[in-house]
Amino acid sequence: MIIVDEEKIFKEIRLKKPASVSLNGPDGILPQIQQTALNITKEFGIPAYVLADTTWGTCDLNSNAGKILGTGIQFNIGHTINTDSIEKNVVLIDAFDDIKFDDIAKKFGKMFVGKTIGLVTDSQHLNQMKKVEEILKNNGVKVKIGKGGGQLNDGQVFGCEFYPATKLKEEVSAYVFLGQSNFHASGIALSTNLPTYVLDPYFNEIREVTEFSQKLKKKATLAIYKAAEANSFGIIVGLKEGQLSKLFGLKFKKELEKEGKTVQLFALTDITNERLNNLKGIDAFIQVACPRISTDNQFDKPVLSSPQANALLKVLRNENIEEYLEIPHWL
Repeated sequence: MIIVDEEKIFKEIRLKKPASVSLNGPDGILPQIQQTALNITKEFGIPAYVLADTTWGTCDLNSNAGKILGTGIQFNIGHTINTDSIEKNVVLIDAFDDIKFDDIAKKFGKMFVGKTIGLVTDSQHLNQMKKVEEILKNNGVKVKIGKGGGQLNDGQVFGCEFYPATKLKEEVSAYVFLGQSNFHASGIALSTNLPTYVLDPYFNEIREVTEFSQKLKKKATLAIYKAAEANSFGIIVGLKEGQLSKLFGLKFKKELEKEGKTVQLFALTDITNERLNNLKGIDAFIQVACPRISTDNQFDKPVLSSPQANALLKVLRNENIEEYLEIPHWL
């Protein structure tokens, strides 16, 4: 069950005394967010709006919604980072899953006795790291937890940011991700090029995502070579607050024009195949909003992320691109 840190929420409300608040978080915990909103109204007698649009992470907080509604505080729940707030009136609230990893950790330990692994997880399971580390060590597994970097805490990864994993690349033979997310685990595998396993306590299952991640890489690499044949490019800048990478977009425009390509600039909030099909005269796209849009979705034309775009420039200059995804942050 997901446990929301309502104590911190109530403390913030008592301190700042807002006339209304708004709350949002990942789709998977919306029911808990709804209940927290009801609890706020019951406790303080103020409106509590649940922002039901998708929020993918701290790059996509939808803080404009709180401004439009005029709420005094916006609580973003479930996207833990190494700070409590990103901008004024936006407060980050922890939400941890209380599910136990004991059985699946012991099962993994028996299979990997004597191996050295890097232990990683997402925001919801950070509170389980030390317990799982202890279980694995007691079962003969050597465990390392990488230091945080960027926005990340020790042992934490995002879908596009992997500092604690990549810092251990030369010290471990594999990675173990606590949770259920192939999305996060495949990013670890791609950014390190090492075997990566998911310890899924919900189905008591150990999954290796290495083969799945390699399929993603093959698709991403194919898109790069298809884009190399394009004459006209659309550079897409994201309009979400944490995805507004204009400087990267302008850099790619300049570099592609040096290679004789025609380039047009676009801006989008949600980058989908349907929206891009409305744009005519473009052979391929580069989007500098979120790298996982390009690796995890299907498009009719090549749609490259920043790492892919950097690789594209190398292809156009006849340079090697073998390790283009093996970086700690895909921006």
